[in-house]
Amino acid sequence: MRLWLRSLALGTVSALSVVIPAGAAEKIYFTYAPLRFSLSVTSLETFARTGEVNQELAFYLKLVGSDGSQAVREALTQKAEVKPVFLWSLFNTSIGETILERLGKIIEIPGGLNGKYAIRGTLVQAALAPEGLSVLSFLRKFPTNIEIDLKQVLAVANGLEETIAITKELVAQMSKLSAQQAAREPQVNFATLPDIRQPGNFGVKKQTWNLIDRQRQRQFRVDVYQPQRWRAGKTPVVIFSHGIASRPEDFSDRAEHLASYGYVVALPQHPGSDYTQAQDLIAGYEGEVFELNEFINRPKDISYVIDELERRNNNEFGGRLDLQAVGVAGHSLGGYTALAVAGAEIDFDSLKRECARPVWRGNVSLLLQCQGLRLPRQTYSFRDPRVQAVLAANPVNSVIFGERGLSKIEIPVMLGAGSYDPATPAVYEQGRSFLWLTTPNKYLALAEGEAHVNFSNLDPGIKEALDSISFLTLPNQDLIDRYANALFLAFFEVHIAKNEPYRRYLQSAYAQFISEPSFRLFLVDTKALEGFPGLSN
Repeated sequence: MRLWLRSLALGTVSALSVVIPAGAAEKIYFTYAPLRFSLSVTSLETFARTGEVNQELAFYLKLVGSDGSQAVREALTQKAEVKPVFLWSLFNTSIGETILERLGKIIEIPGGLNGKYAIRGTLVQAALAPEGLSVLSFLRKFPTNIEIDLKQVLAVANGLEETIAITKELVAQMSKLSAQQAAREPQVNFATLPDIRQPGNFGVKKQTWNLIDRQRQRQFRVDVYQPQRWRAGKTPVVIFSHGIASRPEDFSDRAEHLASYGYVVALPQHPGSDYTQAQDLIAGYEGEVFELNEFINRPKDISYVIDELERRNNNEFGGRLDLQAVGVAGHSLGGYTALAVAGAEIDFDSLKRECARPVWRGNVSLLLQCQGLRLPRQTYSFRDPRVQAVLAANPVNSVIFGERGLSKIEIPVMLGAGSYDPATPAVYEQGRSFLWLTTPNKYLALAEGEAHVNFSNLDPGIKEALDSISFLTLPNQDLIDRYANALFLAFFEVHIAKNEPYRRYLQSAYAQFISEPSFRLFLVDTKALEGFPGLSN
């Protein structure tokens, strides 16, 4: 099947270079009914090649000024390093089709028709060309004249601006509320307390299990981290669920930190939504970004890992593991997984309503969440009573669960957010979810500058591109890790290990204490709810 998909991808990509007529686009029309303007592709080609600005193009470049004009010229020929097979694979997935459908409402073909199929074919053909994919090569290869719907462009731009504005407001509110909450809390001299950002003294060792759930016919590996010597009493257990296109080892730092304090931490692989799935998609071996059943399989993976720990507890862990009060953490789609085993239920009414909105206001995670509409409509309950607290970092959650689904959770929850997160924007995916949670023990942590992914793991070319953006300053990953290490440990010590002295680390004042001025950390809990006006809209 994998080879068949790969062969089909290569065959289709090769055929596109013959089937799609080249260089057919002569004009770009900008429509804002009843107004209609045009710009010839030749004007852009000449400008990109020589810098010459004819009278037609001068009208448009006046709108961006001299600095903007140079940026436009550079953007026209900037080559995107992307493989044609990957483009073909991506835009033939369910998520790719959704992207094209929405993009095709902006880039139309004559008659005001959705341009999705022309866009897909042109992207692949331009990537096949010797000069590679760029804005200019895309325009040269587009099979018809192009119509840009400016109303759609403005709607998207306004949605993005709104997201940026209310994210800034969220940061301001968090700053204000955490300061107010810190002032009400008992004063603690944190400088005299152990620094829980640093590793503990129990040592760490790792093993890997290969598991087979025969009932689901699902095989996956689990990285298990444990202390080299045991803490007194029962050993707390945390299961960590990785995000989409990720893998267990990407979160080894977090697992090692908890293990160094006496925890057993299990990090399962989720086949069908992991790094291997992503790499196979890029190579043309897979037909989807993630398998639809991952909404179901991921939570069941967590329960199966707990089952496996129960089977091994006496022989391999001396019966030490506390498996009646397990903690679950997750990142991104792993955050969905953690909230699902905590009791959150899929809300199809929320999905139908939110996914039908013409503009998604910059919430990229809806590309994943709205795939849930393809599931058979029924009640999905993945609550595992052995799970007694969950920490969801940058979770994909607000639309697939909605207010009604999240209100089903009755155990302690911490939501982690980043102010620079474009994939799961804090204001939509964590801010309003914090409001909707009805459990009495809930926390919202916000790190300024945190941007969903660990940038130290990115491809060097991507990192170089990010570094070149003059207005974008990102925090050092070590700082984000220190914040996360402290919050993870404090949360699970209080709500899983029942270690009450650690509650001091769950205060707003502690977040203030460890914050760096350039990229602050804010932490609030249930008592701060009244300070979030309007986030549920």
